[in-house]
Amino acid sequence: MSAPQLLTREVSPRASWALEQAGLSPLLARLFAARGVRTADELDDGLARLLPPEGMKGMAAAAVLLADTIEAGARICIVADYDCDGATACSVALRGLRMLGARPDTVGYVVPDRAVHGYGLTPTIVELAMQGPESQRPALLMTVDNGIASLAGVAHAQALGLKVLVTDHHLPALVDGVTVVPEAEALVNPNQPGCSFESKNLAGVGVAFYVLLALRSELRRRGRFDAASQPRLDGLLDLVALGTVADVVRLDANNRRLVAQGLRRMRAGRMQPGVAALFSAAGRDASRANAFDLGFALGPRINAAGRLSDMTLGIECLCTDDPARALELARQLDAINRERREIEAGMREQAEAKLDELMQNPALKGDAPPALCIYEAEFHEGVIGIVAGRLKDRLHRPTFVFATGADGQLKGSGRSIPGFHLRDALDLVSKRHPELLKKFGGHAMAAGCTLVEHGFEAFDAAMQQVAREWLDAAALTRTLRTDGPLPAEAFTPETVRELDAQVWGQAFEAPLFCDEVQVISQRIVGERHLKLRLRQGGVLRDAIWFGHIDPVPERGLLAYRLSLDEYQGQQRVQMIVEAMA
Repeated sequence: MSAPQLLTREVSPRASWALEQAGLSPLLARLFAARGVRTADELDDGLARLLPPEGMKGMAAAAVLLADTIEAGARICIVADYDCDGATACSVALRGLRMLGARPDTVGYVVPDRAVHGYGLTPTIVELAMQGPESQRPALLMTVDNGIASLAGVAHAQALGLKVLVTDHHLPALVDGVTVVPEAEALVNPNQPGCSFESKNLAGVGVAFYVLLALRSELRRRGRFDAASQPRLDGLLDLVALGTVADVVRLDANNRRLVAQGLRRMRAGRMQPGVAALFSAAGRDASRANAFDLGFALGPRINAAGRLSDMTLGIECLCTDDPARALELARQLDAINRERREIEAGMREQAEAKLDELMQNPALKGDAPPALCIYEAEFHEGVIGIVAGRLKDRLHRPTFVFATGADGQLKGSGRSIPGFHLRDALDLVSKRHPELLKKFGGHAMAAGCTLVEHGFEAFDAAMQQVAREWLDAAALTRTLRTDGPLPAEAFTPETVRELDAQVWGQAFEAPLFCDEVQVISQRIVGERHLKLRLRQGGVLRDAIWFGHIDPVPERGLLAYRLSLDEYQGQQRVQMIVEAMA
């Protein structure tokens, strides 16, 4: 991987001054101003500052539909998704509906098996929801984190006499270049046409939580309870925070409030038994929970179930109220995640060998192609998205990795770079080659598709062509935005704790500092990491570069984060290296 171009974030002096005047430390004021925060009000994470649910299209209809179903004592089946966002959304919906008056025996769920059922509310999943005695069948299907593109599934459910409530956050389907949505009885999605909700970045679990807020308002209007006696839905915010961070949605002000509230509850020990068990299984301290824990420790353990096994494990872990059962399930998820890591390591090795072979092509002149497509029949379908992300990070190219799925079809998962909208690229490929793609969907930065048999070479060529048209040299240059130098007096444990207490994430990145350093010594530790002793401004510092073993020059510009290294009861500030130029 070539060294990225290091760019320093611009800071508005006016905004930084205003934030300091509001009581923030000079360092935090500078960091927040560099991320577009202009006033302290934007940092108010109180629940009263959340955008109201009434602003979301379809919300009133959804609340009425759910309230009518609960009051009739009819059954509701939640159709979940097989990732962490889907699992947390399912748990939030299950717990919330029961809190709001649905009898426990009338609320259940189904979740697709990635290899068997595919994604979303398919006709097959509708049939699965309808299995069992007629008296046990649902009257309403409620999708969480899926459904916006499930035209056939919604129609099939309605043909069987079911009502459908779609709650989702993904982009709608495109048919012949026209946006279409299913004709469900109610549809809630901030990204559906005509929705004016200010935050388009809610995760699926965030949408589910908002639906519960609207349902509570509707039941309050019907006299089921008043403002004093109504159920406290904020107890679900640990799940909302976990799903939001794990799904890597943009942390706009509204999402930061949801995550901050959830983290606050975790640190205080007020969380679901399953969340506490996941902290324990991951060896993390919930009393110091931060967004990094959710995105890189808890989230992957839930996701592993959907990748290699059955997401029912993840959902049951988050839904149980029995701490012992939760810990047992969390340990199973931890074991599955270790297996996922082993599979991923083998797949990455194979993918990088193919990449090295590709780079030998004289026509490339040592540079990577504008888009990267890798296929290996033996790849595990559940892990191809992770491998695509790793390769994308290494080469800074839009990347698709394909495997032959359990159904024999060619399944691809892609990850992209800024300036290349992956779902739109797939749409263009489908228009130019109508017989190539069986189905596709996703976002700007992540998408998936299914190809016709033997369609990989044609897809590769078509994606390369789109990339050549859309990406210029600047877009293909990897850049890393930093916050510039860190004052020497800020290298303290107190600074690290202050930074860790904030909510950082997608589009509100954690601080990355940049300083000139002299390398005093370097050595490999753990066979995979580079341990450095540095001199910075006359002071000796410790640093580590995870996953990097190549030697570094004696002097250079270092991009790094801060962490606390605890050893024998002592805390020392350590630099976590991200790049060196």
